[in-house]
Amino acid sequence: TFSEEPGLGRDPKAKKRRVVIPSWTYDEEAERLQKKYSGNKIRTTKYTLLSFIPKNLFEQLHRLANIYFLFLAALNFVPIVNAFQPEIAVIPIVLVMSVTAVKDLWEDQRKRKSDRQINNLLCDTYDRRQRGYVERRWADVCVGDVVRLCCNEIIPADMVLLHSSDPNGICYIETANLDGETNLKQRQVVQDLPQQGSEFTPENFSSRIECENPNNDLRRFRGYMEHPNKVRVGLHSENLLLRSCTVRNTETVTGIVVYAGHETKAMQNNSGPRYKRSKLERRLNVDVLWSVVLLLLMCLTAAVGHGVWLSRLKDPVFMIPDDTDPALAGFYMFWTMIIVLQVLIPVSLYVSIEIVKLGQIYFIQNDLDLYNARLDSGVQCRALNITEDLGQIQYLFSDKTGTLTENRMLFRRCTVAGTEYPHHENGQFYPTPMMTCSSLITNMSVCLFFCLSLLSHLNHFSSMECAVVPDVQLQRKLSALSTPLCPPLKHDTAELSHILDFFLALAVCNTVVVSSPSQPRHMVQMPVARTPLRSLEEMKALLQKLSLPRFSLSPSQNTDSPPGLTRRLFSRGRSATFAPYTPNTLSAPPHTPTSTTPSPIPTHTPSPSSTPMPIHRGAWGKDEELADEDSVEEEDDDEEEELLYEAESPDEAALVQAARAYGFTLLGRSPEQLLVVLPGTGPLSVPLLHLLPFDSTRKRMSVVVRHPLTGQVVVYTKGADNVIMELTTLGVLLLLTNSPLYQYISLQEIMERTQQHLDDYAREGLRTLCVAKRVLDEAEYEPWLKRHAFAETSIENREELLLDSAQRLENNLTLLGATGIVDRLQEEVPETIEALQRAGIKVWVLTGDKQETAINIACACKLLRPTDRLLTANCDSKEACEARLCELQRDISTITERGLSDSSMGVSEGDAVISGFTLVIDGRTLDFALHEDLQKNFLDLTSGCRSVICCRSTPLQKSQVVRLIGDSLGVMTLAIGDGANDVSMIQVADVGVGISGQEGMQAVMSSDFAISRFKHLRKLLLVHGHWCYTRLANMILYFFYKNVMYVNLLFWFQFFCGFSGSTMTNSWVLIFFNLLFTSVPPLLYGVMDKDVSASTLLSLPQLYKAGQNCEAYLPSTFWLTILDAFYQSLICFFIPYCAYAGSDVGLLSFGSPINGSALLIILLHQVIESRTLTWLHAVVLLASAGFYYAFVLVFSVTCVTCNSPTNLYGVETKLMSEPLYYCVCVLTTVLALLPRVLCRALLNSICPSDLVKAQKLDRSLLEQYWATIHQWKENKLDRQKLKSKHVPQTLSVNADVPHSVDCSQEPISVLS
Repeated sequence: TFSEEPGLGRDPKAKKRRVVIPSWTYDEEAERLQKKYSGNKIRTTKYTLLSFIPKNLFEQLHRLANIYFLFLAALNFVPIVNAFQPEIAVIPIVLVMSVTAVKDLWEDQRKRKSDRQINNLLCDTYDRRQRGYVERRWADVCVGDVVRLCCNEIIPADMVLLHSSDPNGICYIETANLDGETNLKQRQVVQDLPQQGSEFTPENFSSRIECENPNNDLRRFRGYMEHPNKVRVGLHSENLLLRSCTVRNTETVTGIVVYAGHETKAMQNNSGPRYKRSKLERRLNVDVLWSVVLLLLMCLTAAVGHGVWLSRLKDPVFMIPDDTDPALAGFYMFWTMIIVLQVLIPVSLYVSIEIVKLGQIYFIQNDLDLYNARLDSGVQCRALNITEDLGQIQYLFSDKTGTLTENRMLFRRCTVAGTEYPHHENGQFYPTPMMTCSSLITNMSVCLFFCLSLLSHLNHFSSMECAVVPDVQLQRKLSALSTPLCPPLKHDTAELSHILDFFLALAVCNTVVVSSPSQPRHMVQMPVARTPLRSLEEMKALLQKLSLPRFSLSPSQNTDSPPGLTRRLFSRGRSATFAPYTPNTLSAPPHTPTSTTPSPIPTHTPSPSSTPMPIHRGAWGKDEELADEDSVEEEDDDEEEELLYEAESPDEAALVQAARAYGFTLLGRSPEQLLVVLPGTGPLSVPLLHLLPFDSTRKRMSVVVRHPLTGQVVVYTKGADNVIMELTTLGVLLLLTNSPLYQYISLQEIMERTQQHLDDYAREGLRTLCVAKRVLDEAEYEPWLKRHAFAETSIENREELLLDSAQRLENNLTLLGATGIVDRLQEEVPETIEALQRAGIKVWVLTGDKQETAINIACACKLLRPTDRLLTANCDSKEACEARLCELQRDISTITERGLSDSSMGVSEGDAVISGFTLVIDGRTLDFALHEDLQKNFLDLTSGCRSVICCRSTPLQKSQVVRLIGDSLGVMTLAIGDGANDVSMIQVADVGVGISGQEGMQAVMSSDFAISRFKHLRKLLLVHGHWCYTRLANMILYFFYKNVMYVNLLFWFQFFCGFSGSTMTNSWVLIFFNLLFTSVPPLLYGVMDKDVSASTLLSLPQLYKAGQNCEAYLPSTFWLTILDAFYQSLICFFIPYCAYAGSDVGLLSFGSPINGSALLIILLHQVIESRTLTWLHAVVLLASAGFYYAFVLVFSVTCVTCNSPTNLYGVETKLMSEPLYYCVCVLTTVLALLPRVLCRALLNSICPSDLVKAQKLDRSLLEQYWATIHQWKENKLDRQKLKSKHVPQTLSVNADVPHSVDCSQEPISVLS
């Protein structure tokens, strides 16, 4: 902490901050602030009782279709242009808007009920009048109130943590209600508050808080707490308890509210449901505009015709004399025809599309093939309006770890001090998923002699830990430390020092939370420091063998003799375990902060004591009085419980498990110290000074501790190998100036060997991680600590200052070793990627792993085929990148001119066959390629590649690549990932898919669709995507068809009534025909129609290309549908016209067979278009026809004045009693539909599409089904072989890669 004098009012940026004062403070400033800040009552509803009608109408009138129909309804009230009764014209728009209003009201009522339940929840709030805690509703909590919560209670507002029942001042929260993650997050009390360990008294708290204004960043909180003595303490995200989270593992916590109600971070992130416009919807809007143009042309034709007709009449006896000019009459007729032909614009289409999409989502979410029984989760459709986009994907961008792989890491191999330890037994047992502990112990008989001292640990290993079988050679070296009877050390002490530091770093450099099965999550107690297992004499011998002054490769060495240090290190009693105390080297300020700061560089600062202290009584949750219990209890204590490690990432858990397999066991943690067991020792207290967590900028994490044996300040760092290697280079050069030459060569050799091992690990597909350390002198540590304390308490530019502080510390590192962690592919990933590529989808993998690892995984998942030509781009400058992209593009053009073979042909006739190109590009080169002047070269190159692998890519680069491909090429993109680093990519893509995996739920919360396994993407796209697109496209075309067909009947009649706007049907039927009588069958068609079965779509992925090419809804398809509607309307009008010509039938009698024929034609047209007909289809079609005839018959026998001035009474009953009516309807229907049936039959017979062939397969006999598919594939392969050319691989290329990638027995040619 540090002190500052300038006041808040002098700071020009003060208005961007918030000041929080305890609510019991009586002054004008406190009252002013209370009125200024938001209360804790929330309201997520849109409407109130008074605002519902005007606000809902206002929102609905934002839709152009509603404005259009409202305008027509109002226009019909104008006497000079009205077409029929004004009240009838209002029915369509009133009906549609009423249905929408009821839906909105129902949703709002659900939100209101939820808000009421939340606002009425109770919590304990401090009351200044009663001087105690009282129950108060959440809605009554204000900023500045002190709230006390118990375990498992939900946090009512964003609070700064002031007190915890945990003696270390920490508590745990579960953020599942906020971001979906169920792993525990640790929060810490503000540093230097004196009341920890006792009951918190709010009245004694008089500090003020200054923090940033409300925002939606869940992982950032900046501010400081100013005490009455003007000392400021930095605040960060580790001090903030967020609303909606749940308190776990802590009896009580107390905090002061800083954000309430809608100002909390949870409410700031509540942006409502996701909305994206699908590609089909954008195309639909264009066709609606074409319909408007068509409507205007028809109305203009009628207006001109009416004017011409009037101008040619000479005093007709059948018209009332009128002085209106024919041109003006034509203008009036234009608006009259707009009203008459209004149904040309499908008013119910948008509502129907929403209903159909809900039905499609229902069937997707209830597909058992997409259900994961292990996780008890199925597919989630989080975006309700882009289901059809699933059937049009052209580019797929995938993360690797956790998306293609399991993200369940297992320690596989390691290298320490340049020596590689292959862990052969670990590799043998890894493929066996159900291996038990007993079987592992049996197979470890080879190395039992070297690890007898660790057998006690194996008794309580978890199933995951049992998968780590210690390496024999490494175990032999460690046995010298853990076995007192072993011979004198034959190993280099520097190497043993590296090994100890390496595994100690794995045990402490993490954020793992330790628990056990017998301790529920809300009652977990920290472990007790146990008695050291070795005697004083044994530890003497151990340290003498190790030559402790050379334990750490550092210029500053500990001058204490090993016996003297040993006496201070360990005691035989059960009450405490001491860390070293060295007065000469361990001097620190008496009041150093102990806090944790937020991302990107949260830290733990040193404990108040300048020397490492013993673990005091009760510090780990148990009193030392238990030492006097009976010997039976001691035996029970020796049977240690199984430890459970809850980690933020699977990598951390795997490394901690690996360290435990070698005896370096993490027993527990607190904000100030770690409890660790080393081989041959009891629990040691490791003071935790700082924690610098991982972030995507640094690509590493570090801890600063006091070494449990030397007492020195040590920085342990682990991170990406390329980053750590760069940070160790400078350290080696410094060692050259301060150390003998032979030591420089030794460290250089260690780096070279380690790099070779890292390359080998990457080629095996292992995830690599480097571990390093740095020993700090007190003279180095103290200045850094002051800078870091200033960065912690800064509000402005805090992240930049903390990042700079961490980078100052993480340099001059000494490389300890590296690890290789195996992450297996998920099941059916190769089959899924192969199917997606056969479907015409280009698959890109965007990963942060090494290039060799990415290539290995690409081979394993069949993204990279044996016959592919591998192109690599690794450049150090923009100019080199440009030259490399042009060179690769020329190579592709040269080979393409010679001809490419199909992927399934493989290698033939001596010369290898190239079936495609795969580009591998690293992060640095990708950064250059994304520059504006190189984007075209990059796009030209990648468009010629079948797949692309971007390795060492950052989250920002991922989103930039997806946006570049989507915007520049105009293609449909899908991004899939499982972690927070994939969120930006998922949000940028047209369709974002999240996988609920091991890295939390951030990707799922940001996605449009969520699945549990990558293999589910196959059916989601190839089956449901194809169905959704085909159904919706056909339904939209059908809506346009039936509206245009029916409206044209009215238009043709105008040629026989002088374009007067008269109709041959009553206005009720005119309005209800498309709104009610023919609206339900298309809904069923859009939800349940299946053009091809699911099994066929999965067997023949190339059928998916129909959706990519938009074959179901092309501009040509739209206009052919309109032309067919014009033809059918001509037949439907003129057949009854000819049949009743010369008769004395009235106007409505003439229109009755036209309406009946139109209904039959429209319904049977859908039967022809449907590929699935069930009893439900029959019921709906018959019900629609029955509803129409029941309506017109009832209308005919009951209505006399319903359609003034005409009379409907008896019209329908009379016509339906005549045989001519039925003859006209049948003949009209047959002639109208015959051309469509004949054209379809002829087209499908002469040149059938792949979909038509697949439909024939579905109709074939079941026993012939698979045989037909197999024969089809063989025939297609034979045709492709005849067309293909063999291209010898004789291209002369400068190959930088010394070896090819061995994906299978056939070699892959490499262009690099």
